This record gives sequence, C-alpha cells and structure tokens, in this order.
Amino acid sequence: MKDIILKAENISKQYRLGEVGTGTLSHDLNRWWHKIRGKENPYLKIGDTNDRSTKGTSDYVWALQDINFEVQRGEVIGIIGKNGAGKSTLLKILSKVTAPTTGSIKSRGRIASLLEVGTGFNGEMTGRENVFLNGAILGMTKKEITSKLDEIIEFSGCERYIDTPVKRYSSGMTVRLAFAVAAFLEPEILVVDEVLAVGDAEFQKKAIGKMQDISKGQGRTVLFVSHNMAAVKSLCTKGIVMQFGKVIFEGGIEDSINYYSEVFSETFKDEAAHKDYANKIEVRASNFEVNGKLINSGAALFLGQKIKMKLQFLIKDNLDDVSIAFDVINRNGELVSHLTNEDDGFYIYKLGTGDFLNIEIETAELLFIPGYYSINLWVGIAQTQGLYEIKNFFSFVLEQSNYSKRTKALPQHAKMYLHSNWHISE
Repeated sequence: MKDIILKAENISKQYRLGEVGTGTLSHDLNRWWHKIRGKENPYLKIGDTNDRSTKGTSDYVWALQDINFEVQRGEVIGIIGKNGAGKSTLLKILSKVTAPTTGSIKSRGRIASLLEVGTGFNGEMTGRENVFLNGAILGMTKKEITSKLDEIIEFSGCERYIDTPVKRYSSGMTVRLAFAVAAFLEPEILVVDEVLAVGDAEFQKKAIGKMQDISKGQGRTVLFVSHNMAAVKSLCTKGIVMQFGKVIFEGGIEDSINYYSEVFSETFKDEAAHKDYANKIEVRASNFEVNGKLINSGAALFLGQKIKMKLQFLIKDNLDDVSIAFDVINRNGELVSHLTNEDDGFYIYKLGTGDFLNIEIETAELLFIPGYYSINLWVGIAQTQGLYEIKNFFSFVLEQSNYSKRTKALPQHAKMYLHSNWHISE
C-alpha cells in the first residue's frame, strides 16, 4: 500500500492585481451576497492565466490552477519550471504560509520550510535564540532543540557569530543557519525553495548531501525547487513540471527534466522581447556573423566556432560608465556564461544625447555542450541601473564538430567542453 504523506487536491490560488485594497469592499460584499444565497464565489469564474509576457484583460490572475498530486514518504520531489510558473506559490501553500483560494492540502507530520532568506528569523535576536524560536514554531520542545543545538551550529558554520543578532549576518550566513535548523530538527517533510543558490558552492554541496541523508537514510520527504538541473537530477527521484500555474508533466526525474528542456527550448524560437526601462538608449541595429558570414537567430553553429556581434546604439540622454552584458542560457534555463565589457577591460564613458555607439564583440571559441542556447542582452549604468534589456536577443543550436574527436555524444548533464592534449609520458 502507498504511504502517502502529502496530498494536494484541486489547489488554485488567485491574486488581485493593482493597488492593494482598491475596490475590495465591493468585491467582498458581492462574495458575501453570493455566499448567503448558496451560490459560488463569482470571482472564481474570472481571471487570466499567470503568463507574465502578456498584458491580460482581467484584474485577477491565477497563480495556480487545479494542482493535484500525491507524495509518498521518503520521496524527493523536484518542482521545476520557468520563473512565474507558480513553484514558490505552491511551496508557500504546502508550508501553510498562505492559504489556497480553492482546494486543500492534507499532510501527516511536521513540515519545515526554507523559502526565502531570513523567513521566520527575528533580526534583533541572536542566531542561538532564533534556533530555539524556529524549533518552537516547528513544534519541538526545548529539550529536543537543545539536544540538536551543537550539530546545528557546527553544520551552519556560524559558531563564531551564534550569539550575534541575525540582522548583522550576511544572506549566506542566514541561509546556512536557517537550513541547519530546518534539516536537523527532523521534520517529516522538508520544503526547500531556490534559496540555497544564495550560498557558496561548498555549502550547496553540503546542503544537497544533507538532504540526501534525510531522504535516503532517514526516510523523510523533501520537496525541492531549483533552476540548477544538475542538483535536481542528483537529489530528486521524481519531478513535477509547472507552467503558467499548472502541472504540465509528472514523472521520473530524468523524464521530467527532459520534458522541461523541450518546453523551455521552444521559447528560443520566440521573437526577441524588448524592455526599455529609462528611454535613454535604443538598439538601432544588430547583426551576427560566423566566419565572416551573416547568420540569423536560430542558426546552427558548430563546437569551436566564434560569434561576432555588431551593435549600434542611439544615445537619447547624457550617459556615463555604460555597461553592456550578455547572458548565455541553455535549454534548461540555466546560466552557462556571462560576459561584459568591463571583464575585458573595455570601458564606455561620456556619451551625449544624439550620439551613436557602434561596437563589435567577438566571442572566444564556443565550447558549450551541443544543444539549444539563447543570448540575452542587458544595457545599464555601472552594472547597477538597468536601461534596456532584450530577452532571447539571439538563439542558436550548437552542433558537435571535428573540434572534438569523440564519436559518442557529449553528456547532456555537463555544461562545457574542455579541450585538452594527451600523450604518453616516459
């Protein structure tokens, strides 16, 4: 028989857009009038799907719609999807931070959540006091918390600062302590959002190892949200793929990641999405070349080739210390490379209204694992203030070539190809 520890039934979450409180009294009265007449809430019949790329026509939006799934004891579930898919909203409902508009959550045992940096922590209290506070919130006795205190402090690496107010902690220290509390106070269900990405690589490895111990060694259940597909694949046994507030796939973790990759890579075929934040700069022209030949977005390139980008900007206001950055995103939505003008010692100062800025950028050899890629463009001031952004500025498919002599496909869980020289030493 199945040992079901968590069950979501017809979960939906509706939010009202606009200023908080505007028009809500009339809406509340309308809901009440329908309720006393035994009729359904009229606002459950309206609302747009949670697609951030479209304006929509309603003041209501469905962050989640009709979510149903079961979790067995000891399962590690990876919840994956693009930003805005509803992952964090679902975890907040599972953690009972917020209530669903419709549907219900049934769980057996304690749920510990790690949703956002500092959630549940009191900045004025010390790290030690916050451990006891969080333990009490989880339903632990003081004796139980005391018995785990030394392990929590040691794992967090915050021993030197444990009697210092948490408001003086860095975000990384706060996450370390919060994760240690959530993991060591032995909840039946551990819910972890993208927050682990705040920690350094050493802590992420340590945290994933601890979650593996919790699930495999102690038979406890973990729900994990991350954009790091390598971490999801190594930790999870099952996946739930979400899009626009709905579950679009549920199955084994490899099948889930592959399904998500196919869905995400389809967006690379979309037209570039422009966002002008300040009306101070305009992209007037752009073209892309490989080996001196013009190429279009969606082109097939080969391992080891270089891309040359030629851009022309119209300056619409006086600007100083302009930053231009490119993000290369793979089919899983993971950032695989980031390049800026400052990284290469190229600085852009003192631009005046009406000036044209013409720039050529040539990449080094493309050594990413063959697959789908998209390049995003960001223009700003001193890497801080955003002026202009283009999502899916240019996309391409990278194919294997004779740059690599291997005959088998390169492993998809890798990110980069590292060229090397081999010889027999004497």
